[in-house]
Amino acid sequence: MPLSIAHLGPAGTYAEEAALTYAGWVAEETGQPAQLCPCPSIAQSLYATAGGKTEIAVVPVENSIEGGVTFTLDTLWQLAGLQIQQALVLPISHRLLSFAPDLQQIQTVYSHPQALSQCQNWLDRNLPQAQLIPMPSTTDVLTRLQADLSLGAIASRRAAQLYNLPILASEIQDYPDNCTRFWVLRQGQAEPTPSAQDTHTSLAFSLSANAPGALMQALGIFSDRQINLSRIESRPSKRALGDYVFFVDLEVGDRPDAVESALVELAAHTDVLKILGNYRLRQIAS
Repeated sequence: MPLSIAHLGPAGTYAEEAALTYAGWVAEETGQPAQLCPCPSIAQSLYATAGGKTEIAVVPVENSIEGGVTFTLDTLWQLAGLQIQQALVLPISHRLLSFAPDLQQIQTVYSHPQALSQCQNWLDRNLPQAQLIPMPSTTDVLTRLQADLSLGAIASRRAAQLYNLPILASEIQDYPDNCTRFWVLRQGQAEPTPSAQDTHTSLAFSLSANAPGALMQALGIFSDRQINLSRIESRPSKRALGDYVFFVDLEVGDRPDAVESALVELAAHTDVLKILGNYRLRQIAS
């Protein structure tokens, strides 16, 4: 049976590119083919896997320019039973696609909010006249471009090839080393100890009370064991103003037992603690 993989669609998104790469690795390592299942939103990708409609979800979690992908973090906090299997880092190179003869004719630019933000400085300099319209994905509007020469869209080179669209400008992201980290998730329970192959552990927690030093006590557990935190991010808990959920990535290194003992102690300092997964990170070649 093919491995079913949910991702943000339609075809040509960066999430699909990450899913295709993961599917290729699975086929190479196990011989199992994959069936990609495009979804209308990041949240729907996660719901599809949490609900058993697909075996895997590939979703963006962090961009090097714009930071955390809030749709992913907030949905994972609400859902139960999804575990990170792997992290993929995909280089992101944006193109402006349009049938317009020049930049001056473009009046509207469409793309996913993350893509628009990653190109904000370029857009301000080169398309100050254009209205920026966020869309559910980078490819949602591509079939409309040919009918209106005043429209442009920010998407990938692969999207331009798939939809047979002209590229009006290339490499328009504000920083050249733009990349996005994706998580590969499936249903399952957290393993109590990272394996020797795991490079990271990700978790999320809320505190029992918003008291002075409460967060420092929780994070001090890792400092005491010399465990490096490669990322920490807060999100509103949605329960009350000033109440937060904290997402943390740990570097496992060669000390998985130290990570395990830290998590045991952390449980006593938190209201809710979710171990999102132990996994390794792999780079996708540009």
